[in-house]
Amino acid sequence: MSNASQFSAVDRVVDHAISRTIVGANLLIKLNGELVYSRQAGFLDREASRPMAPNTIFRLASVSKPMVSAAALAMVEAGKMRLDDPVTRYLPDFRPRLADGRAPTITISQLMTHTSGLTYDTDNGNGKPACGGTGPSDFDLAENIRRIAALPLAFEPGTSWCYSVAIDVLGGVMEVVDGRTLPEIVKARVTDPLGMTDTGFWPTDPNRLAVPYADGTPPTRMVYIERVKNEDGFVEFWTGRAFDPKAFPSGGAGMIGTAEDFLTFLEVMRQGGTPILSPASRPLLTEAHTVDLDPAPSGQGYSHGWSIYRDPTMQKLPCQPGTWAWGGAYGHQWYVDPATGLTIVIFTNTALEGCIGAFPKDILHAVYRDLQA
Repeated sequence: MSNASQFSAVDRVVDHAISRTIVGANLLIKLNGELVYSRQAGFLDREASRPMAPNTIFRLASVSKPMVSAAALAMVEAGKMRLDDPVTRYLPDFRPRLADGRAPTITISQLMTHTSGLTYDTDNGNGKPACGGTGPSDFDLAENIRRIAALPLAFEPGTSWCYSVAIDVLGGVMEVVDGRTLPEIVKARVTDPLGMTDTGFWPTDPNRLAVPYADGTPPTRMVYIERVKNEDGFVEFWTGRAFDPKAFPSGGAGMIGTAEDFLTFLEVMRQGGTPILSPASRPLLTEAHTVDLDPAPSGQGYSHGWSIYRDPTMQKLPCQPGTWAWGGAYGHQWYVDPATGLTIVIFTNTALEGCIGAFPKDILHAVYRDLQA
């Protein structure tokens, strides 16, 4: 479904991107709970001439984080753990150090808000780098957490903000607390209650899994291990992770699922959280808890699950203050504007353009132009 009469600007952005920078995309928009736009464009597999289709399965990368965070908050609500608990209560050996040699206390809340002092620099200098969840690994979750513990902290926990591997550590905490694996926890607390049958840590139907592509002119089909350039260097992708049952479950980047499933999740969160969370927990997700720690400044903050646009005008965005947003490095971005009743899911198979390139923000601007027309 593409409501061309209402969303002509969105269609133009999609058409332009598919002709140049994006191989395939699935876009879904809900307004006040009603699906007002659904378009699948380009290719699921360009070389096989397979068009993008509804319910295409994608490697989610950091789109995993909101669902794992919601599962963690559900555990907090159930009294299994507290946000102010030190991580060492559950992982006694997790004691990363500052430059002065101190191993400060890190709390569960600091993991979830990315204020722990951890980063995404996974080279610990001992020849055994940690894994950020998208790259190659031949070790289990416990070993990855040991390697993360050997990484230096960039700052005293709670004094700054830096996007990081912290949600992978959170996944390890959750396993200790619950006694089940992270995939079992997320399934029981999030995906099963919401009927998200195509979302988990391995593809339910490999035939529907989108082929990933790397930025280029035109984009190139990813190889087994692919390095895609970004402004800070490279993002490393291990495309085989999706099919390797030995791959550790990465809470920060390891899930696989559909745009349709994720739209269901976001809409439940927008409407209050039930049955995943009670309304009492909603401010943990809807309010920025890093207000004084914005390093840019960018007008953004971070909740216990995603980014909050406190002042969208600082990035010249058309959404209302309080809009939630985040993305995934394989080529995804999403927005929830509670004040407008708007939920936008943009899933592509092109990294990194579909996540941090012009495409998702061009879509965002086009949506508001169309709604105001």
